[in-house]
Amino acid sequence: MPKIEVKVPAMGESISSGILAKWHVADGDVVKKDQPLFELETDKITSEGTAEAAGRIALQAAAGAEVKIGQVVALIDTEAAASMPPQAPEPVAAPAVEKAVEEAPSKTKPAAAKAESPPAPEKAAPAKPAAAQPPKPQPPPAPRPAAPAGERQTRRKLSPLRQRIAERLVAAQHDAAMLTTFNEADMSAVMGVRARYQEDFVKKNGVKLGFMSFFVKAVVSALRQVPALNAQIDGDSVVENHFYDIGVAVSTEKGLLVPVIRDCDALSMADIEKAIGSAAQKARDGKIALADLEGGVFTITNGGIFGSMLSTPIINPPQCGILGLHAITERPVAVGGQVVIRPMMYLAVSYDHRLVDGREAVTFLVKVKQAIEDPLRLMLNV
Repeated sequence: MPKIEVKVPAMGESISSGILAKWHVADGDVVKKDQPLFELETDKITSEGTAEAAGRIALQAAAGAEVKIGQVVALIDTEAAASMPPQAPEPVAAPAVEKAVEEAPSKTKPAAAKAESPPAPEKAAPAKPAAAQPPKPQPPPAPRPAAPAGERQTRRKLSPLRQRIAERLVAAQHDAAMLTTFNEADMSAVMGVRARYQEDFVKKNGVKLGFMSFFVKAVVSALRQVPALNAQIDGDSVVENHFYDIGVAVSTEKGLLVPVIRDCDALSMADIEKAIGSAAQKARDGKIALADLEGGVFTITNGGIFGSMLSTPIINPPQCGILGLHAITERPVAVGGQVVIRPMMYLAVSYDHRLVDGREAVTFLVKVKQAIEDPLRLMLNV
């Protein structure tokens, strides 16, 4: 009986194993060709394994097990029926109709309004005033029983991806002389451009004009003018990059991933928006490849989508710089000697001080600010 082996696919030379996080099918299910079968977590990416053919599947590895690249985790019997015969739908029991509980009048017989009272004595003795009773102390409340430990804490193992993220974050702070400089940008011009041309942009390109494409272009322009931030340290050498592959951080359920948008200097705003949208969707769906995450020269991360006002982003090694974006808030600023309300965003650039001097980092951030506050600079390349 022909059976096809379902193996853990190769995902790069540096990945040798992973965790079979979950099965999307059960043992004995009939699967279709290209149907997602399982989710694999590695120390760098999360990916899905799919069926190479239709048939009945027999699982060979349990969810949560560590598996090697190339290991057989299931068998597909291709001679089995490609689809189960249609089954009559199971009768759905009608939901039990809860009887409305109306507050009925109490069946307890009320005391008679005109209860007969015993005849009063002819001469009632004057009642003695009741002696004041000392207040009775209230008993202390009963101690609350301690909740079982299982209800107060849960324990789970870190996923390989989360372990790798943790290692890289700690290494970035230990291995680099990281420093952060700050500035702010008036977002009025960019917001005005988006409001004015958004409808036409969507009609022509099928994608919305977002803020990120402006910042990607601004970063490319700033890197050209301050090339020190487009470099990295390799041992005792400095590697200068002459290309502009920009990483854009994406938050997923598994952790933060940084897909790289290639050759941003040659892409239009629409191309950048499409590339970011596609990469973000792949990252969140667990379908991103290792090659999509490698080779970036600079990273942009946007904590503003979660409401962050200010932060110090951590460098993504071996890069020497990262730009942090934050929430846009209206606040009073001085313009031309007058106080006006403007939509402002704090910007932060963290950099490796071993390679980048403060003057260069500050100049870089000023160039980003100028490009955002006057987007025409991006078109004129000034």
